[in-house]
Amino acid sequence: MVDLQKLRTAFAELSAAKPRFFSAPGRVNLIGEHTDYNDGFVLPMAANLRTFVAAALREDGQVRVTSLDLNETSSFFASAEVDNLQPDTKGWTRYIQGITRTLVAAGLSFGGADLAIASEVPIGAGLSSSAALEISVGFALTEIAGFGIDPLDLALAAREAEHVFVGTKSGLMDQLTATFAREDHAMLIDCRSNEITQIPMRLQATTVVICDTNVKHALVSSAYNERRRECESAVELLREKKAGVNALRDLGLQDLCLLAELPEPERRRARHVVTENERTTQAASALLANNAVELGLLMMKSHESLRDDFEVSCPELDIMFELARNHEGVAGTRMMGGGFGGCTINLVGRESLDAFTEHITNGYQQATGLIPSIHVVRADRGVSELS
Repeated sequence: MVDLQKLRTAFAELSAAKPRFFSAPGRVNLIGEHTDYNDGFVLPMAANLRTFVAAALREDGQVRVTSLDLNETSSFFASAEVDNLQPDTKGWTRYIQGITRTLVAAGLSFGGADLAIASEVPIGAGLSSSAALEISVGFALTEIAGFGIDPLDLALAAREAEHVFVGTKSGLMDQLTATFAREDHAMLIDCRSNEITQIPMRLQATTVVICDTNVKHALVSSAYNERRRECESAVELLREKKAGVNALRDLGLQDLCLLAELPEPERRRARHVVTENERTTQAASALLANNAVELGLLMMKSHESLRDDFEVSCPELDIMFELARNHEGVAGTRMMGGGFGGCTINLVGRESLDAFTEHITNGYQQATGLIPSIHVVRADRGVSELS
């Protein structure tokens, strides 16, 4: 848990001004992986692991920021005109510089800011610590500057920052979740229209458990962008076979026969996206019906598709998956996030939680020599200001 008094103390070392406090959540995706940038469907919820920001205005055009978690301080000019909207920092500050300058380019006018940041969202675990950081900082800056911004525009600005300053061509799921999530709800997001359907989380006998493999293989960023290019290549080829195909979203299960004519790996990449979209809409119906068994089966099929067709799993994720799927009390399990490390998401009966935790911890350590991190999470609200 973040100690807000420590955050206040860290901010006081930057500024004598009285700060305002903001926070945004990490993201847990029940199902719908690598479908967002294909105009498809996703079913995330916000996690009650949050990034906190203390913020106040400055008058000299600088943004000064300190991270409690990393014990680092950095600064840069807020104006996009000063540095031509290009990143000149590395690591974690790229996200902050990115959202700041993207908002300035969109019309945010302010004289700079002091920011102190602390987070509960584990980095590199597939819980979208980046979106939690971008949205919490972006919301803080617009609020302290009195700059009215539509929540969707804030999410879009955060995605633009991720594309330009970080180089990850992500979809919009993470930013939409951090912005629009409701407590005790999941969100079925149509990533073409950005329409959100809020679905109550009624799985009262089941809890959501995140199992972090504590590995993150170096190829995750490059492979993510490669998968996106492969999906785009599949769309170009499919346009020659079927009219009106502008994204893999435009194909249904009835079109799987068309994929047989595609070369590899485009055929398997497209098959994953088409079937994952179908699984995601079915999962939303299962969640609405409080059917944990059906939801869990769809999650496990999702993992198999991500492993075999999209090829974004890794040995550690597959070990975690097999340990969970064969344990009593587990309704569903799958890898979550971009892949090549990070977490699995699991639906676990509340009465089985202790036994599940012991089983995963012991089995994973025996198989890999690593100790997993395990988080029990609930569906939380989106970005907000602390009273």
